[in-house]
Amino acid sequence: MFNIGTSDHIMSQTTPLQTLKGHVGRVWSVAWSPTGTMLSSCGEDKNIRLWGKESFGTKFTAKAILSDCHQRTIRETAWSPCGNFIASASFDATTAIWDKRSGQFECNATLEGHENEVKSVTWSKSGQFLATCSRDKSVWVWEVGEEDEYECGAVINAHIQDVKKVRFHPHDNILASASYDDTVKLFKEDLSEADWVNFATLKSHTSTVWSLAFDRTGTRLATCSDDQTVKIWKEYRPGNSSGIPTPDGDAVWKCVCTLSGHHGRTIYDISWCHSTDLIATGCGDDAIRIFKESTNHSSGDEVSFDLVHTVHGAHAQDLNCVAWNPMVPGMLASCSDDGEIKLWQFKLDTL
Repeated sequence: MFNIGTSDHIMSQTTPLQTLKGHVGRVWSVAWSPTGTMLSSCGEDKNIRLWGKESFGTKFTAKAILSDCHQRTIRETAWSPCGNFIASASFDATTAIWDKRSGQFECNATLEGHENEVKSVTWSKSGQFLATCSRDKSVWVWEVGEEDEYECGAVINAHIQDVKKVRFHPHDNILASASYDDTVKLFKEDLSEADWVNFATLKSHTSTVWSLAFDRTGTRLATCSDDQTVKIWKEYRPGNSSGIPTPDGDAVWKCVCTLSGHHGRTIYDISWCHSTDLIATGCGDDAIRIFKESTNHSSGDEVSFDLVHTVHGAHAQDLNCVAWNPMVPGMLASCSDDGEIKLWQFKLDTL
């Protein structure tokens, strides 16, 4: 069914666990709940599907279908840190908020303001903020009130093209965005100005940056692009031991590694596992690739990653999203233009 490739010095194994079917048309995104027990998926059919395990089983089954809130394709879903809310970003230019405190998820708010398709949505770790981005080139930051009211706190027009992805830092109220303008930008809240400011712009990719992912510490960032490369960026704070200047007292981010020659087409998504530190990519060549940091070559500012596993033909068409389970080390979910969601278990043994 698929061919598996590994490096010469690493023994690895990927076990296909399950294929989840139900969506009509392409599946754009999958997202794990904070506990890793539920998976949300969304796509071209304007529906969100929720998948979970049975009480006495290991297989995931359909638990609910959330519909009738969006008029067009749903591009991405994101779970709140508490797990009680799901935000969904749609091509209908709105973001819906689904609330399950009544027992089942119901749409209780619709956030409007973007002029075009909303491409991505993300919650801050604190649950205090929600961020969205759009084809209209803007990033919006929404403040979550005590009564679960959502108020636009900032409209950021730092990019000059379509913004593809937004992700919050795993610990701090720092926001990263990836764009068709080939850059990644980092934002933070400026309390003195009561606004969000762009404090860093990461330039190295030569084409659209499709996605990004922080590592568990939030001091490194992985990005993937239409230029068929993955780049690893490292944060240098004021007073860093490497002597990197930090103008205005803001952290500086520098590219410390470029992974090239591994992907045959556009890399559409990237996920950095916070339990194993493995990086997974989803590519337009229908393959999943797994990268592991090399302990032999990574020292100081020098970082190296090995391609330790490739699942060729993981899907029948382009992979749109890959997502590591936050609680089960090595469990990966993927989805594709082929309309399917797949679950995988990855095991790595270093020789």
